[in-house]
Order: sequence, then structure tokens, then C-alpha cells
Amino acid sequence: MKITFSDTVPSNARLVAHIADKGKTPDGLEKALVEGADAARFKGNPGQCFEGFVERGGAVVRVAIAGAGKKDVDARGANLEKAGAALTAKYLTSGEKSLVLDLNGSGLDAAETASLLLGLRLRGWRHDAYRTRLKEEQKVSLDQVTVVGAPDGTDAAWEDACAVAEGVEFTRDLVAEPANVLFPVSFVEKCQEKFAGTGAELIVLDDAQMEELGMGALLGVGLGSEQPSRMLAIRWNGGAEGEKPTAFVGKGVCFDTGGISLKPGPGMGDMKFDMGGSGAVVGAMLAMVKRKAKANVVGVVGLVENMPDGRAMRPGDVVTSMSGQTIEVLNTDAEGRLVLCDALHWTQKEFAPKQIVDFATLTGAIIISLGNEHAGLFSNNDDLSEKLLASGKSSGDKLWRLPLSPAYDKQINSPIADMQNIGGKGAGSITAAQFLQRFIMDDTPWAHCDIAGTVWADKPGPTYDKGATGYGVRLIDNFVRENCEG
Repeated sequence: MKITFSDTVPSNARLVAHIADKGKTPDGLEKALVEGADAARFKGNPGQCFEGFVERGGAVVRVAIAGAGKKDVDARGANLEKAGAALTAKYLTSGEKSLVLDLNGSGLDAAETASLLLGLRLRGWRHDAYRTRLKEEQKVSLDQVTVVGAPDGTDAAWEDACAVAEGVEFTRDLVAEPANVLFPVSFVEKCQEKFAGTGAELIVLDDAQMEELGMGALLGVGLGSEQPSRMLAIRWNGGAEGEKPTAFVGKGVCFDTGGISLKPGPGMGDMKFDMGGSGAVVGAMLAMVKRKAKANVVGVVGLVENMPDGRAMRPGDVVTSMSGQTIEVLNTDAEGRLVLCDALHWTQKEFAPKQIVDFATLTGAIIISLGNEHAGLFSNNDDLSEKLLASGKSSGDKLWRLPLSPAYDKQINSPIADMQNIGGKGAGSITAAQFLQRFIMDDTPWAHCDIAGTVWADKPGPTYDKGATGYGVRLIDNFVRENCEG
């Protein structure tokens, strides 16, 4: 969707939108619109939308009013995003090709305007590449938004927000792709193409290099697939020279059948988004690189495909991780932690980060605990946890902290190896986090975000339709803004 700025409303405008705070109606509107909004019980609540038709200059004009809620509230940015998204949702497939957003008299500042436009753009994301039989009324028509009366400073604020939008959209694109299109090698290629010329450094490890490094856990997951595995690191040095980076690590299981511990058939198609953690990490890296974040940051993703094949890992096999710790694999469907443990260890050895946060669609248990509203947060550091929780709140990518405790370790102790990859029936998300914690060295501040319930939506949300949400990108970006820059 192309967004441009203008000083005046185009004379040929046929769809004009306004923004209204709670309890107010934009000044200068025709009586029919004012009374119509009142009759329709339009209150200016966040995301509420009213539409009317009036005659202007001899032509019928479609006029929309989107509610932005109360002005002086902490959720102002989120409410404005909802307002922008409501306009897109209403007109994306309406047959209208262009929309004029008239902000004259709205009282918005540059940052608020950027929030409004960010919601408008994000709600317009669609993944229609493989839909060849859409009816005309199902096709996207809205492709141009002209903003009139934007306040001073909007250009810079919108340029910054555009970088975030591009990161979110890239993540959604990756998560939405089918596994016959997106697999470890093509994931890397898409990133190489997207980051070309940005100044970011990309490092790629193939199977042979990972084997030489001793990554028996990650490589063990990929044994049953014809697709080779990969490790990808994206490094951005925008901060002080020599300062240790903050590292983000993502689970990238491009498709998860469960391996020999085969998943049930119903719903298995959803397992194309088992790379949602890696999608979040690379999308956030793109956002930060595009906006030239003043911080040293590295994003690392372990990319595999988990398939049942004659070479695949068997339940009961023992693998040796890069750290030298041995793992008894009792369930090949608990594979994400095997990918992450080698990715976490390599990240610490290669980049010596000052703090490390991983993102993974790790357990179904977290969905039982938190549903689809929050991702689970586990950490060995209270300060890091508090900062992530705050960034989750400000970004809208919400987190809820759950416990870690040595009391859970007994569930993953193995009688024949250093540990086993599953615990008992209870506390499945916690024992998975306990497993990962064993690969954190020297008390490095670390947090694990289990995002299994948040990367995909079965119903529309505030700034997304059904499907890939882009969860994690804005959380990471906000965390870096608030804690690593300046």
C-alpha cells in the first residue's frame, strides 16, 4: 500500500476519512454526517468506524470517521493503530482504489500520526500469491492512501515506522509460506536477498560446518529430511565499537511432522509456522537495520526440517550437543529445544553477547496455559524479564512470566545421558525452558519466549487478518529502542 502526503484534498477524492477522539466529531462535516454518526451510535471508541455519503462539488463522496478513543491515555498509540487498521479493514476489498485521510483539525502530533498510519498499513498485509480464483469482491483494491494535513515531523516519524512495518511484513511473509517453498536453504536465500545492501553482515553455516562444530542436537533433528539444515546469523553493528551485542535466537523448524514421534494428521498443516521464532528474529533484524538502530545486535536462527525417514532420529537415541552435553531423545516431536540448544551455545561462543533472548514456537503446553493472548516468558534474570515485559506491553506483543526452578530439573534428568528432551505430563513449557537454561553459560542474562500461541491467528486482530501475525518483531524492536540504544 502506497502512502503519500499532500497539503490539500484532491478535487477528485471519492473516499475521505477522518479521525475522531472519543465523544467528538470532526469539525466542518455536513449535518447529514454529524447526525448520521450520532444515529449510528458512533462514540469514537478505538477502532469504531462510521460511514456516510454526501454530495460535494456535484459528486457523491464516501466519508468515513474512525474512532481513536480518549486522547490522554497510555494506550493512545495502540488506539490510533486500531483506528488506522479499521479503515483498511473496511475498504481494502471495497472496490475503492484510493483513500484520502484528512487530518486537518485532528490535533495529532507526528508520532501519533505515524501510529495511525502504521495500523493502516499493517492491516493491509495479505498473502494471496497462491489464490488464483478470487472473486472480484474478494480482491484487494485499495492501494493508495493520501494523507492531508499531517503535522510537522511526520516524514521522519513515518520513515521510522515504515522500517518496523517492513520487518513485520517480512515475518508474516515467511510464516505464511508453505513448506515446499520455505525450507532452510530458501529461508536463507530470502534473507540474503532482503538484507542485500543494508550494511548488515550475514553468516551462514551448512551441514558440514555445523558437524565440524559438533552440533549433533540440531543436525539430529534434520536427519530425516532431504532438505539440508542451516544456521544463519545476521549481525548489525550500529552501536559503540567493541560493545558486546544483544543477541536474539530463533527456532526455525520450517516444517514439523514430529519425526518418528509423528503428529496426528488433523492440523499438521499448521506446522509450516513452526519457524515463527526465526521469522520474528529476522523480521526484527530487518526493522532495526532499516531504521539504522544505534545498537550492536545479532540475530541467529537454526533452520531445519523435522521429517520421518529411514535416517531420522528414533525415540531413545542419544545425541551430543555442541556444548558437549548429551541428550536422550525420548520424543522426536520435542525437537525445537534440540535446535535451540546448539544455536544458543554457538551464539554465546561466537558473539559473546551481553544478554540473549530466544523466541520459539516451542510447546503446545503454553497455549493451554495462556491461550493466544500472551506468549510465555522464562528467564534467569529479573531485570531482563521486567524490561521484556514492559516492551511487550508497549509494543502490543504481550508476555506473561512463568517460573524457572531447580525443582523441575528432576523431570528432565536422564538415567543414561546428561538430560532427556521431555519431562512428565505436567509443566511442559517450564521443563522445556529448564532444558534450554542448561545451555546458558556463565550466568549470561537470558530469556526464553514461548510464542506457540501468538504467531498465527484464526480470527482477525487489531492490526492483522487471519493468519500470520508478525508477533515478536515489535517486541524485539521496542526492547532494543528502550534498553540498548542511546
